Amino acid sequence: MNMNIGWFTGKLVRLLSLTLLICSVNAFATPWQDKDPQEVEAVLDKKFAEGQYSSKGADSCLMCHRKSPKVMALFDGVHGSEVQGSPMADLQCEACHGPMGKHNRGGKEPMITFGSNSPVPAAKQNSVCMSCHNDDQRMAWQGNHHDNADVSCADCHQVHTGYDPIADRSTEVEVCTSCHTQQKADINKRSPHPLKWQQMVCTDCHNPHGSLSDANLKQMSVNENCYSCHAEKRGPKLWEHAPVTDNCATCHNPHGSVNEAMLNSKPPMLCQQCHASVGHTSNAVFGGQPNAFNAGQSCMNCHSQVHGSNHPSGKLLQR
Repeated sequence: MNMNIGWFTGKLVRLLSLTLLICSVNAFATPWQDKDPQEVEAVLDKKFAEGQYSSKGADSCLMCHRKSPKVMALFDGVHGSEVQGSPMADLQCEACHGPMGKHNRGGKEPMITFGSNSPVPAAKQNSVCMSCHNDDQRMAWQGNHHDNADVSCADCHQVHTGYDPIADRSTEVEVCTSCHTQQKADINKRSPHPLKWQQMVCTDCHNPHGSLSDANLKQMSVNENCYSCHAEKRGPKLWEHAPVTDNCATCHNPHGSVNEAMLNSKPPMLCQQCHASVGHTSNAVFGGQPNAFNAGQSCMNCHSQVHGSNHPSGKLLQR
C-alpha cells in the first residue's frame, strides 16, 4: 500500500514538474514568432471571428505567464486595475491580446503581441488600442506622420508597467528623439529651445497622435503655434515683415541652430536670401574691415524691429 502511494506520488510530482516546465517555456517563447506574418494575421482573424474567449479570464493566462516579471508588471498600472473602462474590468488579458482559443494548449496558437518585433502589422496593433483610446486627441491619427510610418502605439508607449516614460515630461523628449535623431542633434546645438532641460517637451508644440496641420502641430499653422508662447510677436503690425507674417520657420529652426536666436543662417546671409541688393554695399561682408553691415547684429544694427513695427516712421523696421 505504501509502495503504491509512493509510486503514485512520484508520478504526480514528475507530471507537475513537466507541466510547470512547459508553462515556463511558453511564458517566454512564441513558436509562431518566426511564421509568416500573413499566416499569423490570418489565424488571428479566424480566432476573432470564432470568439473563443476563456471563461476564467486572466487566471487562464497566469497559469503559465505569472513567472514573467514583465507580465506581472501590468498590475502596477492603470491597464491592470479594475477601474471602469480598463481592460481588467472587461475581458482582462484577452481585451488586448485577443481570444485565447487553443493558445493554452501548448502555446502554439498565436495571440496578438505588440511592438516592433511583433508579426502583427502596426495598423492591426493600433486598432486594438484605438478601440478604447478613441477621443478628440486621436481623431486625426489616420494618415498622420506616425501612422504613415507604420509606428505602433507600443513603439512609444509601455503598457505592462506603472510608469510609461513618454507620459512623463522628464523623459518624454528622450523617447521621441530615439527616433527623431535630426531633432535630437538640433536641440543640442548652441541656440535651441530648452527641450534638453525639460523646460519644454515635444508635445507642447506637436500632437503625436495626429492633427490637421503640418508636422502634427497642435495649432493650425506654424505661426499660431509660435504665438502661443511668443505673443509679443503676434500682429497685425502697422509695418509688417512678409516672412514673419508668412511662416516663422522661414528664418528660424524651432528645434535649434548653431546661430543666435535659432536662425537658419547667420545674418547678413539670411537677410540677403530675399534682400539681394537694397542700396547697401556688401563687399565688406566677404572681407575687409568690420562695419555696420557685418559687425554686431549685422542688418539688425539698424533694422532692429524685424518682426514688425507700429511706429509711424517704422516703414524700414528701424524703430
